[in-house]
Amino acid sequence: MDPKTDSYVIFLSNRVHPDGKGDVTALRGKVATVAAAAISTMVDGGRLRVEGASASLAEARANHERAEAGGFSRVDAPTLTGIDVLESEGFARLRGKRVGLVTNQTGRSRAGASTIDLLARAKDVKLVALFSPEHGIRGQADEKVASSRDEATGLPIHSLYGETRRPSDAMLNGLDTLVVDLQDVGVRFYTYATTMAYVMEEAAKRRLPVVVLDRPDPINGTDVEGPMPDAAAIGFNAYLPMPIRHGMTIGELARLFDGEHRIGANVTVVPMRNWARGAWFDETGLPWTNPSPNMRNLIAASLYPGVGAIEGTNISVGRGTDAPFEQIGAPWIDGVALAETLNHRALPGIRFYPLSFTPEAGAKLGGQVCHGVFMMVTDRDRLRPVRIGLELASALSRLYREQFKLEDAAALFGSKAALERIRAGDDPAAIAESWSADEARWRELREKYLLY
Repeated sequence: MDPKTDSYVIFLSNRVHPDGKGDVTALRGKVATVAAAAISTMVDGGRLRVEGASASLAEARANHERAEAGGFSRVDAPTLTGIDVLESEGFARLRGKRVGLVTNQTGRSRAGASTIDLLARAKDVKLVALFSPEHGIRGQADEKVASSRDEATGLPIHSLYGETRRPSDAMLNGLDTLVVDLQDVGVRFYTYATTMAYVMEEAAKRRLPVVVLDRPDPINGTDVEGPMPDAAAIGFNAYLPMPIRHGMTIGELARLFDGEHRIGANVTVVPMRNWARGAWFDETGLPWTNPSPNMRNLIAASLYPGVGAIEGTNISVGRGTDAPFEQIGAPWIDGVALAETLNHRALPGIRFYPLSFTPEAGAKLGGQVCHGVFMMVTDRDRLRPVRIGLELASALSRLYREQFKLEDAAALFGSKAALERIRAGDDPAAIAESWSADEARWRELREKYLLY
């Protein structure tokens, strides 16, 4: 209910159809997001305003009707990312500026041109420096990255995942504006958003404007899931307290970081066009570029919030194989027993089957035969990926209490209380349900920062 606009939503549901085991959590989240976005952006005259674009109340109602009809994730035109919009404007926002660009291989236009090349060729724009996040400017490194020089443009590449994770005075000297173009994956512990936040902090100290070129949340912008991190987990893998699956674009996160952390940055987000909050990446029509070496497809990204959350333990999550984040294993696991245990849980949107794999040398458990399970996503809209990570950890803890080092998941999973409940043998369903209040508070907090 929203007293200011005299608006309310009544959501009626049951678990009868089709098998008595339905879960409306995902749908409830989508409806709540549609309603909150409409209410929080209401202005005089019954118009809705979203960062320079406008839509009528009738259009908002039509979006709501599409959501009820199950078509919320569809878009009527190809999605244009922030760099596409910036290019369509003739780079007017950057005219006359000396620009530093924070980007990597994901910084590409819909047509495939790199943001580096587009800014380097832009009229009346002077691109003078590049900044790279974790994995480097080409997204191929899985270790610390040294600063270097771009062969094509001759520009210096300042690494923000090497000797420092923040731009220094020397790096920022002579710049008028910083531009950020990075593809996030919608997960709290994916580090690109924190790199952006550190850039915003350093820019604010020097009164440098920051322009964020927005990109989709590839696993949709409606679903929120997971525990809030403990204070000890706040840092590079969790810039602010938020659920593991946050349901925001990187541009929306920039606005939230600035507002909630009181950074005081002069930040402008160039919003996308034709992106629907419920859209998965393959519904945007945009080409997939691996955001990091092991994030190779949308299926892996859909599982990553849960599988990635437990990869700090002594299991392989498939790094060094052809299916990272789609399989887990270890030499001491009985894959048949683990698959049977997990399938018995009848989790929505997923099935498990036993397999063995050998990660390549250099990866965790490299060269060792690992037995475990492959995860087959059968319905991504019903899938609750953080719950999958929770169920995996619970099953491994019960079956292999002595071998499985559950406590090592604390840094990324974020909640020691949840891990203690797993170790105590609590039902994973009850543990996941305990997150609902924090998830609801996060949805409320993020409302005023949503752009779509």
